[in-house]
Amino acid sequence: MHVTFYGAAREVTGSMHLLTADSDRILLDCGMFQGHRKEAARKNGTLPFDPSIITNVVLSHPHIDHSGRLPLLAREGYAGRIISTRVTQDACGYLLPDSAHIQESDALYLNYKTVRSALRNRNTSKRAGKRGKQRARDIKKLLKKNKNQLNRQNINEWLEKLHLDAVEPLYTSGDAENALKLFDGYPLRAPITIGKNITCTLYEAGHILGSAICIIRAAQNGRPVTIGFTGDLGRFDKPIIKDPALNFAEEDRNIDLLIMESTYGDRGHDAIVDLKPKLKRVLNETFERGGTLLIPSFAYGRTQELLYVIHELYEEGGVTRVPVYVDSPLATNITRVFGEHPEAYDQETHKTFLEQGKNPFSFKQVRFTESVEESMQLMREDAPHIVISASGMCEAGRILHHLRYKIHNPINTILIVGFMARHTLGRRIQEQGEACEASGRSGNPPLLRFLNKEYPLRARVVKMDGFSAHADKNEMYRFLTRSNLKVKRIALVHGEEDQAISFRDFLSEKGFSVTVPRTGETLTV
Repeated sequence: MHVTFYGAAREVTGSMHLLTADSDRILLDCGMFQGHRKEAARKNGTLPFDPSIITNVVLSHPHIDHSGRLPLLAREGYAGRIISTRVTQDACGYLLPDSAHIQESDALYLNYKTVRSALRNRNTSKRAGKRGKQRARDIKKLLKKNKNQLNRQNINEWLEKLHLDAVEPLYTSGDAENALKLFDGYPLRAPITIGKNITCTLYEAGHILGSAICIIRAAQNGRPVTIGFTGDLGRFDKPIIKDPALNFAEEDRNIDLLIMESTYGDRGHDAIVDLKPKLKRVLNETFERGGTLLIPSFAYGRTQELLYVIHELYEEGGVTRVPVYVDSPLATNITRVFGEHPEAYDQETHKTFLEQGKNPFSFKQVRFTESVEESMQLMREDAPHIVISASGMCEAGRILHHLRYKIHNPINTILIVGFMARHTLGRRIQEQGEACEASGRSGNPPLLRFLNKEYPLRARVVKMDGFSAHADKNEMYRFLTRSNLKVKRIALVHGEEDQAISFRDFLSEKGFSVTVPRTGETLTV
């Protein structure tokens, strides 16, 4: 069997690995690369193989950096199945259409800017004065409708009239709907046939609801070969979801190659037990200043965990019960998925909420913001409140507009609760915020550019590692040493190069055989 690493090799996003066994080719994840726009377009726009040769896809979980190119795969000729847990199947029913909508909206906006620039250059000059300003207003009116909505038809007509190159979306809503037809959801710990003499069994990964460790067994030249794929490995003792599996069926224990994530290969997280007290302190300090707490959050997993912990704090008292706004239609839909799958909750959640007849994710102070108009009204709200909004890395979505209104005011707090990849706005906010606090907030505030404008970062920036859904160095080592798996060899993926190499060195000292593959590299098992 051969394993080729096409994504998330010495980087965090774009998970994609191809297993080749005789006539079968099994794709593990089909994720989207996230980062600089041009680099992301280059990496995401072309698949490194002909999709028609893939037998089946095994999807570890629905986060877009693991599932985001499935619509592209389907559009380019893939006709097999997408194997996942049932929760992941349901979640992708919202996540993939939302991703397609983002692709379409981004392409439309870029085309709008192209046409606007061409029309301005066509009939205006720097000396145009009032005429030039009026011309700019006329162009804006021509290319928009209802003040804020882009006029797709007019934009497309002007692209054609002016012979301009149009930006095409990576995929469309129709492509996403076609990909969803290929999904097959399965229960955990039940062997699934995915190829000739190849089976896959899914186990709890503990990362987000429905995430899975994939154990793939194949017969090669008369002997068994077993590949393990952790996907994103979660933390132990976190609320809501079950811990990563440590007890595997006897036939799945002898692992020839474990493809393992390494996001936090050289870092430790805050202890889970410290999570609530730290959040409580951040809430109280912000509200005492009369400020708002902005939380950039992934719609799936992190948002629901935040609601859970805030719900607990409100129940216990000691925190001002200000309104909590979930300003993300996607997060609202995903929270419904959580509500539909209580079988995936851990015992603590059942005991704390379900047995008391309470919904962990809904309480008196929670408001789910649906419309753009509601969101815009919320952005102007001055009274203390909490906003949980996507995207988690501040690269798109409504969180950008909340930042636009709140980032300049020192009474507000931006709470970083997850991993921020390199070259994202979230990483810049985190790093600039940490540098500002280290300097005692002296001197001029750092400037951050987004939405085509620079904004001074005067808001407080607080980072809480405890909310991370990824296992840290010690928890990954705990998984390796306390599970009943017998691992012959490890390939570290889904980690920035320094993290993966550091974790490789750590594991090598402990006696494990470890490699850190590069993009396009193939290992033979």
